[in-house]
Amino acid sequence: MSVDRIILWRHGQTSWNIENRFQGHTDIPLNEVGEFQVKHAASLLAGMQPTKIVSSDLQRAKKTADALAELVGAEVQVDIRLRETSGGLWEGNTGEDNRRTHPDEFAAWLNGSDEPAGITGERRSEVAARVSAAIHDGIKDASGTVVFVAHGGTIRCGLGSMLQLPVPLWPTLGGLANASWSVLEKNYAGRWMLAEHNAGSIPEPVFGDEGAEQVGLPSNQTGLWRSW
Repeated sequence: MSVDRIILWRHGQTSWNIENRFQGHTDIPLNEVGEFQVKHAASLLAGMQPTKIVSSDLQRAKKTADALAELVGAEVQVDIRLRETSGGLWEGNTGEDNRRTHPDEFAAWLNGSDEPAGITGERRSEVAARVSAAIHDGIKDASGTVVFVAHGGTIRCGLGSMLQLPVPLWPTLGGLANASWSVLEKNYAGRWMLAEHNAGSIPEPVFGDEGAEQVGLPSNQTGLWRSW
């Protein structure tokens, strides 16, 4: 068997989330709300019967992963490649701080530029390379559903890479709320597709969405379609 579903789960809320600070590699813990969020989310994700859980080493992600692991009786595998984007000079600053100190660079970065975050931090393409490598390694010897617990920016880069989207389009993938997740599933051609995004519930089947492809028919029968 192989992996047919990947869940990318963002960690619960922290005090820096509320303060709109760039967390990056800074090891901020969950706050009280975040601890409640991950317990609630874990009770839902457990219903998807994950076979493997892989987490960023930062405590806000690891504590999130532990909540699910406890319910399903799994061991959390830690992978440092799932860490958040290194924020360089912006790390620890609020969005307002960064707009004041580096207005042009911060605006360009928010709009999808692949320049390093915070002047000296990581590029989106660099984050995507390490995250996608972690995902591919994580599913290599697994089956069923694998959960990766990471961070908002990390997950967006991972999604962009897994879906083969150009870097400038990655910001069109909306952000993830704390303790929410995105789901990648394989389509009929074996490619990864975005089945759920910023979700807080178990995915429902999408009936009648296999797509239609017009087949090679005589010109007088071009109104006939075959559903795959």
